[in-house]
Amino acid sequence: MITIGFEWTEGADEALGLPVYATAGAAGADLRANFVDRQAVTLDPGARALVPTGLRIAIPEGYEVQIRPRSGLALKHGITLPNAPGTIDSDYRGPLGVIVQNGGDAAFEITHGMRIAQMVAAPVVQARFQVGPMGDTARGAGGFGSTGTE
Repeated sequence: MITIGFEWTEGADEALGLPVYATAGAAGADLRANFVDRQAVTLDPGARALVPTGLRIAIPEGYEVQIRPRSGLALKHGITLPNAPGTIDSDYRGPLGVIVQNGGDAAFEITHGMRIAQMVAAPVVQARFQVGPMGDTARGAGGFGSTGTE
């Protein structure tokens, strides 16, 4: 288990608390909308907005935090994250915001305190890049659908 540090942004509603896991087996901790003015934001179909969480985050080196959609919002209302999963790097210390998009067919209201996304902590492996022979494989350069339909 790792420790992720947080600080509140100015004007944030600290009563909303830090991200929490809804169940003991949850992989993602819920993030809440934390509007300084405590007002709701309405997203028309196709619209997107940066929703504040009221938090700044400190992720240990060697880890990232991925921001993912909540499946219930996606299924019931078409609410998703257009850059999912969004990655927050360990050296970022700015405000934690979530890009939310309405892919549904009706306007959707994001209210203060609403669970809008989930965050998953994950280890990071950085690669070394080089040019050189790649070697052969059974698949070769076969692209989309090249491994069959079953």
